[in-house]
Parts: sequence; C-alpha cells; structure tokens
Amino acid sequence: MAMAKPPLQTAAIILFVLLATVSCLHTVDTAALGFCWGKCSARCARASARRAWAACMSSCGLCCEECNCVPRDIHDCPCYSNMFTTGPKKMPKCP
Repeated sequence: MAMAKPPLQTAAIILFVLLATVSCLHTVDTAALGFCWGKCSARCARASARRAWAACMSSCGLCCEECNCVPRDIHDCPCYSNMFTTGPKKMPKCP
C-alpha cells in the first residue's frame, strides 16, 4: 500500500499542472465574444436555411476573431476581405 501513494500523488500533481495550463491557455474575452456574436448575427440574418445560418455564423466568428471586426460591407474591413480559403480555388473565407 505504501507504494501506491507516490504514483497517485505524482498523477495528481501532473493532472493539476495540466488543468492549470489548459485554463491559462483557454481564456475567453467575453466582451469580444459578445461583439462577434452580435455583429455576425446581424450579418448572417439573411441566410435562408438554418444550416446556411450556422455555416455563416461559424466562418464569420472565425473571421471576427482574426480581424477584430465584422464590416457592414466586405470592403469596410481590409483584413476581412483579404481572407481566402486554401487550395486551388481561392474563395473568400469570410461571409
């Protein structure tokens, strides 16, 4: 029984360090999240189907996080309009 304690303590320490590291890496700025959600909701409101709305919200959210803006028109934010998909067909990434 005495041999079981050190590995258990070591595992507990490792788990604590991992959880502390993950919590430090996963910080969410709630103000930015609310900003992106509100702006993207307005931008994606015209999507007809729920599936199209979900796809629009997903890509808009990623673009908003990267560019810190969601333009009314695609030309209002250069970062937003300069993001393209990878591959042979370069298509606009942001809706």
